[in-house]
Amino acid sequence: MSEWSPEVREVLAASGWTAGRRVDTAHWRSMFEAVGIVMHDAAETFLQEFGGLSVRIGGPGLSCAREPFALDPELACGEDDRFSEWSDSLGIRLFPLGELDHGRFFLGIDEGSEIYLVETWVASFGPMPHALENLILGVLPRRIEDEPRRSDRAR
Repeated sequence: MSEWSPEVREVLAASGWTAGRRVDTAHWRSMFEAVGIVMHDAAETFLQEFGGLSVRIGGPGLSCAREPFALDPELACGEDDRFSEWSDSLGIRLFPLGELDHGRFFLGIDEGSEIYLVETWVASFGPMPHALENLILGVLPRRIEDEPRRSDRAR
């Protein structure tokens, strides 16, 4: 994507990404559907392009340390309760993307292509393509409180 800085494109390329990359997502889809987590279109689109990449970064970032991350949903296998509970709590559908900082945190994506850090709390790296830039450049995610989204409260 031309919206990324040269540094982000370089990090992604070093991780194995190329423009037009296409990965089969059927294994991840069936793995999570078996436990009640359905792969939505945004997850499929993201994983087709970035699934299977391991981004090995570290050091100081713009507002937090740069942490390595792996975009392999299988790394979040067994965490389906966490993803389901946060999906219900926030009124979104989170699909697992992989892990951040060697499994210290998990990554998920909602149906609007927003990427989240998922733990016993949740934070947003923002929507794609900015979310990957934020992850790579070390931008602190915005913490999300455990409450329904504004659109849900207005109903």
